[in-house]
Amino acid sequence: KWIIGEVVETLADLDQAMADLRFDAAANIIYHFVWDQFCDWYIELIKGQFDDETKAVAGWVLDQILVMLHPFMPFVTEELWGALGDRANYPLITASWPAPDAAVDAQAKAEIERVIEVISSIRTQRTEIGISPGAHLQLAVLEDAADVLQVMQANSVAIMRAARVVPVTMDFHPVNGMEKHEMELRSSTISDNFQLIDNPSTYWRTSIQIPTESATLVIGVDGFADIEAEKARLTKAMAAAEKERDSLAKRLENPKFVEKAKPEAVEKAREDHAHHAAEAERLAAALERLG
Repeated sequence: KWIIGEVVETLADLDQAMADLRFDAAANIIYHFVWDQFCDWYIELIKGQFDDETKAVAGWVLDQILVMLHPFMPFVTEELWGALGDRANYPLITASWPAPDAAVDAQAKAEIERVIEVISSIRTQRTEIGISPGAHLQLAVLEDAADVLQVMQANSVAIMRAARVVPVTMDFHPVNGMEKHEMELRSSTISDNFQLIDNPSTYWRTSIQIPTESATLVIGVDGFADIEAEKARLTKAMAAAEKERDSLAKRLENPKFVEKAKPEAVEKAREDHAHHAAEAERLAAALERLG
């Protein structure tokens, strides 16, 4: 439902851009749909559950992509159109422009956007503290976020696979040393459902809270991250960013610099100041998440 709605929205935006003769905008719209929605997320989310319905939808979406891309990439789309199946409309240049008899499902859109938010937030945090992409971590939801929990439970297979997490259980332990980042289940069974918790210390010695727009997630990192070393690294990086930010702020506050320097130099200083200010803010937020 979500990806069909994304096709409908993309087609409407593409039609409007073409009607306005904004071919640059049209190319940008279809580019981002193909890479961001279809490749980055739809293909990721359907891995491991490729039933007949999913195959049919994936094939349909790919066909719409080829038609929408044809004005911009005529030769490769024509080749793929002929290679991917027997067509009633062949060659592709004679095919009709997409006109799907479908609408955007607002509930499905909101649900998948939350799933993407959860996976993206976990991946970002893992990368930020240097946890191996292959390591499986325990995940729970902090306190009162029952609506988010329901979405996560309904999409638990996709979240567990894409974010490399499992629901919290007391019987899940790291083995073979921290450097190998391997996990094994000590229990023969494990709940497929994520849980609400109010006290992370009940489950882990060391955990990280990940605030999102919808909820605060908690991942246990016992045996996978040296939190004190990570705090030291972030503190040092934040101090460096703050130093650059403050130095540039003083320069920009100096009327002589603003008046006498070349306009491009002043603009570069403003851009650098904004960059270092944003970096200092990002690092401060990362430190706060580590507690």
